[in-house]
Amino acid sequence: MREYYTITELTREFGISTRTLRFYEDEGLIHPARRGRTRLYRPSDRHLVRQILRGRRLGFSINEIREIIEVYRTPPGEVAQLHLMIQKIEEKRQNLRQKRRDLEDTLQELDQAEEACVERLAELGVKT
Repeated sequence: MREYYTITELTREFGISTRTLRFYEDEGLIHPARRGRTRLYRPSDRHLVRQILRGRRLGFSINEIREIIEVYRTPPGEVAQLHLMIQKIEEKRQNLRQKRRDLEDTLQELDQAEEACVERLAELGVKT
C-alpha cells in the first residue's frame, strides 16, 4: 500500500476535479498532509473520498456524510456508523418512494389535462 497519493492521482482515479477535493477538505471531511503547498493524501483520505462519492451518488448531503464519518470516528465506531447508515438509507428510500408517487400523480394529471384538450379540440371540429 502506498504512503501518499497526489491530488492529480485522486482526481484521475475518481473522475473529479481538484476543486471537489479541496471542497471536501474545506468541509473537514478529509485531511491531507501538506508538504509546502502540495497536498498529500493518505490511503485513509483516499478511502474517505470513495465513501463520500458513494454517499453523494446515494443522494446524501455533505452534512449527512459528515455525520456518518464522525460517528465512525467515535466509539462505538463502525457499529454505530452502520446503524446510522441503515437509518439514513431507509429515510432516503422513503423519500424516493414519495417522490415516485408524486411523479405518478403528476403524470396522471398531465394525461387528464391532455385528454381534456383533445376532447375540446374535437368539440371545436379540429382534428388532432
